[in-house]
Amino acid sequence: MADILIKNTKVFFNNYLQPAEITIEDGKIAKIAKDIHVSSIDHVIDAGGALTLPAGIDVHVHFRDPGLTHKENWYSGSCSAAAGGITTVIDQPNTIPPTVDKRSFKEKHKAARRKSIIDFGINGGVTGNLTKLPQLWELGVTAFGEIFMAKSTGELNIDDETLNKALAIVKELNAIACIHAEDETIRLERAKLLENDMSPESHSKERPNACEAFAVQKAVELITLHNTRAHYCHISTREAIGIIRQEKFIALEQKRQSRITCEVAPHHLFLTNKDRARLGSYGKMNPALRNRMWIKALVNSVNDGLIDMVASDHAPHLEFEKDVDIKSAPSGVPGVETLMPLMLAAVKKNLLPLSRMIYVTSKNPARIFGFDRLLKGSFEEGFDADLMIVNPCDMRPINGDLLHSKAGWTPYEGIDGIFPQITISRGEIVWDGEIIGKQGRGKFLEGQGKPLKIG
Repeated sequence: MADILIKNTKVFFNNYLQPAEITIEDGKIAKIAKDIHVSSIDHVIDAGGALTLPAGIDVHVHFRDPGLTHKENWYSGSCSAAAGGITTVIDQPNTIPPTVDKRSFKEKHKAARRKSIIDFGINGGVTGNLTKLPQLWELGVTAFGEIFMAKSTGELNIDDETLNKALAIVKELNAIACIHAEDETIRLERAKLLENDMSPESHSKERPNACEAFAVQKAVELITLHNTRAHYCHISTREAIGIIRQEKFIALEQKRQSRITCEVAPHHLFLTNKDRARLGSYGKMNPALRNRMWIKALVNSVNDGLIDMVASDHAPHLEFEKDVDIKSAPSGVPGVETLMPLMLAAVKKNLLPLSRMIYVTSKNPARIFGFDRLLKGSFEEGFDADLMIVNPCDMRPINGDLLHSKAGWTPYEGIDGIFPQITISRGEIVWDGEIIGKQGRGKFLEGQGKPLKIG
């Protein structure tokens, strides 16, 4: 007996969009076919001609729990994710306490298991805790990072010597280092020159293109030295893209898999420095907003396959925290709920094909971070039924008042988005216009350092 039958829908299957029906049993996709006849069924979803697509995997969120739960917690963050079509997230380590040892990992894991309505991974932090990295890997962290090469939220930035040692350890563990590439020396020099500049533009000037590019190049050299697998977070400049493209080309020429993957954030795809006048200190994030020329390079790099995935870098702060001068405002913007709606709208506007959107929001994140071994990230029989039902004609302006993050605002106010009608996580409906997923139903997705349990 099937648990759910989805009928009257279209799916992207075998590389083209086609009518289909889907059955879900025991949380898995049981069958995908044009017509399915079942003797009994618990629940029928008539999609009314809407699309059924893979739900998103957001590999870069800051749910602020523990320690900063006035900004967000695992329940509010996971509800926001589910309402936007995301059913799996990876949380970053810069909470209070930071996730840098067994005790702090257990504290975060407990909070997530109690509150999250969707599945999740947890990244381990890298500071002066290098002897703790093997322990964190055995506990099941997904990867290591964000590894901050420059000062950012949480004060977890490290120097070049620590980065060098960390990458050597990550290589020995056969893990992935997730790198926030900004150069601290350049940032400090620019900050000194701009200390009296209170304009919104001063933040971008403090962290110019060269700040990111120099850090990316420096990290590439260390990655090559140790042969470490590394993932660049939120790449935002044409210069950084060029460095990564060169490394990937060298790997291709040498007939080997590149050591490097990278992501881009929606705020670097859909916002530019022209939005600073509208956003003011609300538009402060690291890396900073860039000009339109770089945006075109990012979009092209998503389409040509250089950029492996899109991740939200969901970093919520409350309005009173952002509504101060540019120097005092914390960096970061909310985005987990708007990631998939923005990407779906981009498909509708022919900025990228549907097939590429699925790769950068689902298939690639699962493959690169090892969730495919847990049957995540593919619209195939036998894989987890992590799905969203969307009407591509239902494009409407994003309204921060309708979102579910504690932040209560969005930098994408008024920008077009296509939101899911229904979100399904492991065969359970968690969103159908309202949150119906139960707290604590989310499953911890153990990293590759923890052996899979058999049976």
